[in-house]
Amino acid sequence: MSQPAALVLTASLAVVLAMPRPTRADLPTLTPERASAFARLALKGVGKEFPHKPGYVMDGAADVRPPRELHPAFYGSYDWHSSVHGHWMLARLLRRFPDLPEAKEIRAVLARHLTAANLKTEADYFARKSARSFERPYGWAWLLKLAEELHGWDDPDAKEWSRNLRPLADVIVGRYLEYFPKQTYPIRTGVHPNTAFGLAFAHDYARAVGHDKLRALVEERAKAYFGADGDYPAAWEPGGADFFSPALTEADLMRRVLPPAEFRAWFHKFLPSAARVEPKALFTPATVTDRTDPQIVHLDGLNLSRAWGMRAVAAALPADDPARKLLTESAARHAEAALAHVASGDYVGEHWLASFAVYLLDSRGDVR
Repeated sequence: MSQPAALVLTASLAVVLAMPRPTRADLPTLTPERASAFARLALKGVGKEFPHKPGYVMDGAADVRPPRELHPAFYGSYDWHSSVHGHWMLARLLRRFPDLPEAKEIRAVLARHLTAANLKTEADYFARKSARSFERPYGWAWLLKLAEELHGWDDPDAKEWSRNLRPLADVIVGRYLEYFPKQTYPIRTGVHPNTAFGLAFAHDYARAVGHDKLRALVEERAKAYFGADGDYPAAWEPGGADFFSPALTEADLMRRVLPPAEFRAWFHKFLPSAARVEPKALFTPATVTDRTDPQIVHLDGLNLSRAWGMRAVAAALPADDPARKLLTESAARHAEAALAHVASGDYVGEHWLASFAVYLLDSRGDVR
């Protein structure tokens, strides 16, 4: 695509993705038009091998190989985890909108990438001793989210993709069961190693497929890591490269594992000033000054993930809880701040932000 044509496409996508300034606390919906715009971004990325940012240990010269050889299913979209959640997004959009103009291309890409042979190569990669920490836990979590999406989808192709993915999903589950009992302390970062995010998506997967052992581990670890937390220093957020709020990601996990009354008590101990819209830093959308910088653009993702975290936490609180309305309103402000910039014209944001946007706009089934 020529540069002028690419700029026109990016401008048109930005118009579609932008949301009008909200007059109420509702988040926008995932319309077919938005779904098409997001799908086009992902389709542009999942088959794009370069530029590529590897995240693995090389054991020798033989490991200096192109991404497509090392990771035949998930070689595109700049890095492994972004490719995985790009595939999740395409599967989610195809399932939700089977008549999208991009549906045929989406189906062809998923069929080409999610073969039994490709996914066996991916699973074999994890068997390497030097790959024990590869993509832990962010990529692990998104792989299970993809497996969850394919599980139970009454579509002949999806059933085949799910079967093909199962051995890799089993390897990742094994990684959770092996590693997290040994992780004594949680990682409270706003980027990939965040413990709460890794556990949250694993819990969703365990519930969806009925994996009682994984679910029990997640619930035990979540309570051990975070159950006694109180007066969290959320005023220190955000960090300059965050795409998660450590505070909200933790709360989003705990609303999954605690009964409603216990969660309400835990949340108000954890963020005791939330009903007064404090700390302001947590309720104010992050400022993004350079969308061509791969770290600064993380803050667009932060606004999207804050929005989904606030929405989910609000839904877990009673209707008369004073924090519920304030969280919902703040979620709408954060969504407004980010959605128009998912298509920025620069690959450092475009290769991954659409996945966050789709999860925000279309994960209401994940809020319980």
